[in-house]
Amino acid sequence: MTTNIHLIGGEKGGVGKSLVARIVAQYLIDKELPFLGFDTDRSHGALMRFYAGYASPVLVDNYESLDTIIEAAVDQPGRRVLVDLAAQTHDPLVRWMDDAGVINLADELGLGLHYWHVMDSGKDSVDLLKRLLDRFGTGLRYVLVRNQVRGNDFSVLEQSGEQTRALALGAKVVSIKRLHEGVINKIDSGSSSFWKAKVSDKDATGLGLMDRQRVKMWLRDAYREMDEVGI
Repeated sequence: MTTNIHLIGGEKGGVGKSLVARIVAQYLIDKELPFLGFDTDRSHGALMRFYAGYASPVLVDNYESLDTIIEAAVDQPGRRVLVDLAAQTHDPLVRWMDDAGVINLADELGLGLHYWHVMDSGKDSVDLLKRLLDRFGTGLRYVLVRNQVRGNDFSVLEQSGEQTRALALGAKVVSIKRLHEGVINKIDSGSSSFWKAKVSDKDATGLGLMDRQRVKMWLRDAYREMDEVGI
């Protein structure tokens, strides 16, 4: 049985990595797929905040701490492993992967290494994708997450050739629509999981009937995208 490790990254701050990690966590919960979460953000880790019962902190600049990701995947086969990578964690992560031969080890152990590259519509995200593909090539399984946090025009990505290059390596593409800002602000201010945001009344979350409906529709669309990935 293959255990899949999902690294939710993108390197650039503000593109919605932690939001995507929260969506994936809620998807796994709703689909009753057991998982372990790891959060690399020391200051405001989203998995630790919104899904504390499923997540543990991990220090990306500490080899022994990062080792627990692989060890957990081996110790609990069949359970997905979800890692929320904070901004500016690419270099220490690569050093750890190189020094420990993580890609070869994962192949030997039958672990699937999936890197979710979360992008906004800007050129920085494309440049970071190029760096990722240059560095790892066929070593990782890629999911390109087109997060519409700053609009849905991804022509810079499409014209760059990097999306085509990723697709040739077997990448999947996921689009995440923008959730109404007022709704996400209410969810965040209450440190609510998306499940709580869907089902709890206004007294518990500050979300009225129509806000809860917006969350349900947004998650429905996101889940359809996740279904295509096959987590």
